[in-house]
Amino acid sequence: QVQLVESGGGLVQAGGSLRLSCEASGSIFSPNAMGWFRQAPGKEREFVAVVSWSGVTTYYADSVKGRFTISRDNAKNTAYLQMNSLQPEDTAVYYCAAGSVTYGSKRLPAAYEHWGQGTQVTVSS
Repeated sequence: QVQLVESGGGLVQAGGSLRLSCEASGSIFSPNAMGWFRQAPGKEREFVAVVSWSGVTTYYADSVKGRFTISRDNAKNTAYLQMNSLQPEDTAVYYCAAGSVTYGSKRLPAAYEHWGQGTQVTVSS
């Protein structure tokens, strides 16, 4: 059994914060990288952030850099996405993903083998 389960989504006022969690099971947390993507209605799924297995190396989309922070706790088999200064434009379903991605493929949804079910984040103005 391989499963990723997101939690922590919800409704928040503009300028507020949310912390998303993604718990992994099925022996896929290591050595995989963990990424976060989001998809708004009518738009393609877009890359948000990714963290290496070690937790040392991170990459962010330009749209969230400086506001979002990705991290992971391998002892808890959990990845996190701390989202600060949220704006209505951040409203989307957020998905966590895992895979043995490469430097060149890390922003591509197709590079990730395992996906969670998604959690809704809604930012009101």
